[in-house]
Amino acid sequence: MKKYLKEIELAGMLLLAIGVVIALIWGYGYGAWPCGVGLLLLLIPFLYKAFHWKEYEQENKRYIVIILVCILILFLQMMFMK
Repeated sequence: MKKYLKEIELAGMLLLAIGVVIALIWGYGYGAWPCGVGLLLLLIPFLYKAFHWKEYEQENKRYIVIILVCILILFLQMMFMK
């Protein structure tokens, strides 16, 4: 499992990017599916690294900061998009 973490993570990021582009071109309904699958693929390495905290401590701290920033951006977007 450990040797496939980067590939799973890369596939998740690629699907997220494809979903964003599809959402911009054809609409959110079409782009939501690739984004959802990409997020699920990103969840796999995230959970694996969370359960092996000592080995991936630096990456985990970086991911936590990135996730908090993304949540903040989404929250601000929801507030100002009314």
